[in-house]
Amino acid sequence: MQRLAVAILAVVALFVVVVGVTLVVRSRSARVEPAAASSNADLTIKEVDIREEAGKVRWRLTAKQALVFEREARTTLREIAVEVQEPDRTWSIVGEEGDLDQQKKDFEIRNNVVVTSSDGLRLETTVLRWTGELKRLWTDAPVTITRPGAVIRGSALDVRMAEATTTVEGRVQATFAPDALR
Repeated sequence: MQRLAVAILAVVALFVVVVGVTLVVRSRSARVEPAAASSNADLTIKEVDIREEAGKVRWRLTAKQALVFEREARTTLREIAVEVQEPDRTWSIVGEEGDLDQQKKDFEIRNNVVVTSSDGLRLETTVLRWTGELKRLWTDAPVTITRPGAVIRGSALDVRMAEATTTVEGRVQATFAPDALR
């Protein structure tokens, strides 16, 4: 389970750094609309589709909309989907909205957040945050982690990449099928 947590963190960290840099660079040349009257965004981008390759990892981020707030150094994304392809597995991250701190490279994805991997891991929560400086993936919302033969539920999740630790907090309920323990 710890290796999976480290793998999730690595994917999210790579995603946050590359998305931050790419959004800032590509927003200058993307199909742009004037910011809506009801929004105070400096820039509104519709139908975001970003693809990158970093070493052996390829990823694609799509979003229905990106709102860039330059004074706040923040980008808000709506209807987010990320596909990450590693040599030995693929990851999918979806959520309804999220914010990227362009300076710190911190990221938050909210509402119906689901992370899945091709090897059967699934993480569900309402909010998932990445703090780049601490290399920390966390949520203070209820979380469910499933894998074939195992289900873990808790009231929070804290993954610290530098320490290679994963903690499911609160009243934790874990259910394992007999075959999952081998």
